[in-house]
Amino acid sequence: MRILVLGSTGYLGGHVAERLRALPGARVLGGGRSPAADVRCDLATDPVDRLAVALASAAVDTVVNCAGATGGDPVTLAELNTRGPAALCAALRRARPTARLVHLGSAAEYGPGTERVPVPESAATRPLTAYGATKLAGSVTVATAELDAVVLRIGNPVGPGAPPSGLPGRVTGLLRAAGTDPEAVLRLGDLSAYRDFVDVRDVARAVERAVTAAGPLPRVLNIGGGDAVPVRRLVRTLADTAGFRGRIEEQGAGPARSHQVSWQCSDIAAARAALDWRPSYSLDESLAALWSAGARPPSRTPEGDRPS
Repeated sequence: MRILVLGSTGYLGGHVAERLRALPGARVLGGGRSPAADVRCDLATDPVDRLAVALASAAVDTVVNCAGATGGDPVTLAELNTRGPAALCAALRRARPTARLVHLGSAAEYGPGTERVPVPESAATRPLTAYGATKLAGSVTVATAELDAVVLRIGNPVGPGAPPSGLPGRVTGLLRAAGTDPEAVLRLGDLSAYRDFVDVRDVARAVERAVTAAGPLPRVLNIGGGDAVPVRRLVRTLADTAGFRGRIEEQGAGPARSHQVSWQCSDIAAARAALDWRPSYSLDESLAALWSAGARPPSRTPEGDRPS
């Protein structure tokens, strides 16, 4: 099996590629703009014809799209999160119409949860940010494509290698800088929101199941921890793991999304049924692995880098 992983240099993509390389008989290729990439391509800018030629030359059986952006201006978000999946689907239809496409979407596509009930795949999608809206557009393109395709809507990933552009990685960096100084102060925004955290290694395992599953899959599957956890608890657990002796101050309102989407949790029953998948790491285990793994260099996005 020849598997192309787009965004393999990113946080999720790196873990996904590592997991897939362990599959018996698998040849995993990395796709991106770098001269070192196995398949040279740029989903944000390459014409469909050029992408089709690259896919045909690589003779891939499966494509896993981990590429995307979580930050930046709306044009950048649209290029990577919306235009990229659309161009990829069009190129696959031309070059490798029988290949399976596994696309990583985001729970941000749903928007705010209601009545504190886990959100199933059939729920209305009401994203409140440009990120969520552009991810939703890309996921809809994949889910409606005439391809063997599945969208995995990922919750808030956490675990070893989390980049500083996301809260777990940023807090980890602050804790390392603070050390055990009892006078140290961590000044953060509002931590009252609830989020569905999922270990990055569990995400990689879900991708593996989606790649190897027989027959067609549901068009969209939620991949999350299945529980709404106070962000404040995540920060406190990390601090305890680090042996932090100072104090934590919540200042200001924090990101707008924390107030607009104060509670979020995904219903993961469909992934259990279709992929025989469920989370295997607790949040405490994920945070312990994040702390022990050491620092990660800054990255453009916590979800997956633009292929490079």
